[in-house]
Amino acid sequence: MDIRSVGIIGAGQMGNGIAHVFALAGYDVVINDVSEEAMNKALDTITGNIGRQVAKGKLSQAEQDAAMARIRTTTDLVEIGQTDLVIEAATENESIKHKIFESLAPHLGENTILTSNTSSISITRLAAATDRPEKFMGFHFMNPVPVMQLVELIRGIATDDETYQTLKQVVADLGKTSASAEDFPAFIVNRILMPMINEAVYTLYEGVGTVESIDTSLKLGANHPMGPLELADFIGLDTCLAIMNVLHDGLADTKYRPCPLLVKYVEAGWLGRKTKRGFYDYRGETPVPTR
Repeated sequence: MDIRSVGIIGAGQMGNGIAHVFALAGYDVVINDVSEEAMNKALDTITGNIGRQVAKGKLSQAEQDAAMARIRTTTDLVEIGQTDLVIEAATENESIKHKIFESLAPHLGENTILTSNTSSISITRLAAATDRPEKFMGFHFMNPVPVMQLVELIRGIATDDETYQTLKQVVADLGKTSASAEDFPAFIVNRILMPMINEAVYTLYEGVGTVESIDTSLKLGANHPMGPLELADFIGLDTCLAIMNVLHDGLADTKYRPCPLLVKYVEAGWLGRKTKRGFYDYRGETPVPTR
């Protein structure tokens, strides 16, 4: 199948990053969100991020102008349904995702491929609620999308080979690398990463180390570019908790039980960088540990 146009549902951090890489790769992109403000912010973010690539000499001004001309926004799902490929990049909440696909159903083109950028939710379950489970896949980009090279491809039980091969080629055309994962909770990256982050929170909770000592230990002792608590703040503590809950519920193993301290931070609304407080306080010039 020839993919030329892409509809992206959700103008947040993931949605604007996905739009960025598709537009630069020559695809026509339509971004949809319920909030006009979110879409305008997404366009400003994309312009700024591509502008930095131009400033560093990685792209020309003409390439930036051409990429931005390929992106438009809409609050109308009808326009999204007419694209060749739909990428749902809404919040990590299964009921919200089901409602999005349900609303989209009457407007879909006959050959439109549906995908979800979910980082943990069952692709088979999401696909089963649509009219085209054979043309539905997990299409999981890593954050930040313009920088990270991996895209996880997750087939549902009904996904056909044509859909898989088409998306594999799309990833290659974006200049990224695909990794195929089976449809088990959290797939590959988050199945390994999130329990590590959760264990770091337990290490803090039990007083084994401070925020600073835990992050320093993993950066210098395991050569990680970011400490696990710093990374959790970057991802969003609500997202980390949602993925741990999917693992715990889906695999029924107590080793995936979310740390009570992670739950407490989310209850407090301290979700990390996006709310200015998480395991670090970001309201000053430099981040300060909150424990």
